[in-house]
Amino acid sequence: MFLYIKYMVSLRCKMVVKEELKKLGLHYVNVDLGTIEILEDITDFQRDALRKNLKRYGLELLDDRKKIIIEKIKSIVIEMIHYSDEMPKVNYSDYISEKLGYDYTYLANTFSEVKGITIQQFIIINKIERIKELLLYDELNLTEISYLLHYSSVSHLSNQFKKITGLTPSYYKKLKKKRLKNLEDI
Repeated sequence: MFLYIKYMVSLRCKMVVKEELKKLGLHYVNVDLGTIEILEDITDFQRDALRKNLKRYGLELLDDRKKIIIEKIKSIVIEMIHYSDEMPKVNYSDYISEKLGYDYTYLANTFSEVKGITIQQFIIINKIERIKELLLYDELNLTEISYLLHYSSVSHLSNQFKKITGLTPSYYKKLKKKRLKNLEDI
């Protein structure tokens, strides 16, 4: 049996969900970002208890089909951009469609209807957050980051970064260093 969880976007969330399943005596096969596969059928009491317990951690047990699809899309994008060592070599639309087994047009229309933004905009927002993270780690230069995240060029990455954040990647990096210097002066 599969259960779907909203806002489950990190390894810490997975640990919380595993602990809550354990408390309810539910045995899981797999706990992934946004998805749980359990061995047994879940009772109404267990479902309500799980829903209540997850809510304390800002997580939500989903029942609505559209919301479940949205969470699956979000989980795939987050996994692909933030936790994968390598981005898929195919178009994102083909990758998402293949992973979920739905026509991309249906997925895109459902996502836009529920979230108010396109899947592509969601991907860009997540890529920008990943770029910020990589800039703060200071382990890769912009050329390496643009290659890692499949940008056609550093200028494409920089233009998209500035469009979303209002800052150039270089300036964003300088701000980080300036904040660190200010903390050191204290």
